[in-house]
Amino acid sequence: MGPTTYLARLTERDLELLVSATGGRAEEVARLRAEPARIEELIGSSEVFDALFAPWSEHPLALASPFLAFSVLLAGTSRELGSTSFVREWVGPRQRIPVFDVDVLREFLDDRARRVFLADLLASYTHVVSGTVWIRDRRGWTRRRFDDLDPVRLAGLLDVVPEAQRIAVYKRLGDLALFLTGVFPDAAERLFRPVQVERLERTLAQVSGSGDDVPEEPPGAVGLLQRLGRRSYRAVAEVIREPAVDTARAVGEVAERFGDARRVLNFLTDRHLFPFRDEWFPVA
Repeated sequence: MGPTTYLARLTERDLELLVSATGGRAEEVARLRAEPARIEELIGSSEVFDALFAPWSEHPLALASPFLAFSVLLAGTSRELGSTSFVREWVGPRQRIPVFDVDVLREFLDDRARRVFLADLLASYTHVVSGTVWIRDRRGWTRRRFDDLDPVRLAGLLDVVPEAQRIAVYKRLGDLALFLTGVFPDAAERLFRPVQVERLERTLAQVSGSGDDVPEEPPGAVGLLQRLGRRSYRAVAEVIREPAVDTARAVGEVAERFGDARRVLNFLTDRHLFPFRDEWFPVA
């Protein structure tokens, strides 16, 4: 993943904010386009973080794109983990315990591709998609609803979409599982009725050959979603073999380190996202 990765995702207003927040002049935006390697350094600066998230700042998404806002939060989280001796680990609804294994989270966020992957994921859920697809069976045409925030309905698309489109469904299933367990873990525990759990277990069985689960899965719905996310991302990684394609490498790494990615998002949410969470993410 090269230095142009950030440049391809940032808006003109984002570049202007990066320059102005760090004391630059407007004409330096053109220089930033010519030297995209500087962008990552600016995103990680305390000046840009304060411009978006200091108490006296305006609403962050009124100043920057969701991708830039989340990239800055992830960079700030990485700095905080560098001076943190323990994190409060989610173990159940409104239950946290101190865990001193912080090095693994620091190392996870040290990688640019993984940070971009998480920023893309979070930005994608500031606007959600729902709709209807028509399928034909022995009884004729029927309508099947899908919802970007409903794992059961989303998984149901695997039964009706053409084989070539399943990879996109698996990717979004992995994204949704990580988003819910990372940003809304307490709500995830209240998400499913028994019949829905059965449907997701059947979905897991469809991709059970894509790798073994780890024994340290959390209990309840979060554990179910973590298994679903891990296997869904593995299914994507098995198809996208070329690691040079943008965040393709990160998909495979998050598949194997789904729990670490979830813990990073838990930490980020508890420290920074919680005041904005219900406003930024239209979760029903």
